[in-house]
Order: sequence, then C-alpha cells, then structure tokens
Amino acid sequence: LTVRDSKFFKTRLVPIGPKTVQMLAEYGSRRERCSRRPDAPFFAGLNAKSVAIYVFERAFQQIRLHAGLHRAGGPRYQPRLHDLRHTSAVHRLTTWYREGKDVQKLLPQLSVYMGHTLLAATQQYLTMTPELLHQASLRFERYATGRGRQ
Repeated sequence: LTVRDSKFFKTRLVPIGPKTVQMLAEYGSRRERCSRRPDAPFFAGLNAKSVAIYVFERAFQQIRLHAGLHRAGGPRYQPRLHDLRHTSAVHRLTTWYREGKDVQKLLPQLSVYMGHTLLAATQQYLTMTPELLHQASLRFERYATGRGRQ
C-alpha cells in the first residue's frame, strides 16, 4: 500500500495482507464505477474531495458501539481509530518474536512502516501486552538457558 503525502508530507510503502488487498481492490472497482473523476482521492466523498478524518473516526465509533466493544473508565477512555496503529505495531512485534526474528534489527523497519523518522516515536506505540511479554520472556529464557540460540 502506498501512503502518499501523509503527516509531514511523507510518502511510504506499507505492507498489507492479501485480504486487505482484495477488499481495497473491490472498493476501488466500485469507486471507479461511481466516480466521475479518475484523479479523485481513493477515499472520496460525493464531491470527489478527500473524506475528512472525523468521518472515519465517527464510523469507527459506530462500528465499535454496534460490536459492543468498550473499555472501563468512562467515555474518555474508549477505543479510538488511532488505537489501531498501536495494536498493529504491537501485533507486528509479537509476530516477530513468535517467528524467532531479530526484533532489534527489525524495529527500524517498523518505524518506516509507521512513517516515523525516529525510533523513539515508534516506541511510544509499543505497549506491553501479556502476549508480547510472554514472547519476550520465552526469547530470554532460551537465551539464558542456552537452548535455541539464534
């Protein structure tokens, strides 16, 4: 997926899975049938202009409520669309641990995917989850006991 002119006017390539590719292709073909302007943004409104972020955020909240997803702590702390960036980063890290990859070498790659120039910016997204802690613990145990060194 090519993300063009994002925050700080950057363009980057982001890997996505085959199911997402298929869904975006289906949307793209429907969009072409409906759009009068081929140069319109990929996610365009009826006026052929970019859809504002608040429209996506509102849609996410409606889907979240319909699915019954909520968190304790009142309305201020409910899941947001932006939280998917955090989730994606943590899932990628957990998968790398599970696959036995060298996470330290791959962190700069994750930063690029997320559009960051500094690793510190990416680290803000890396929340410790039980699964991530478990995978990191298994890695450390193999290292400390001398079993399965890579």
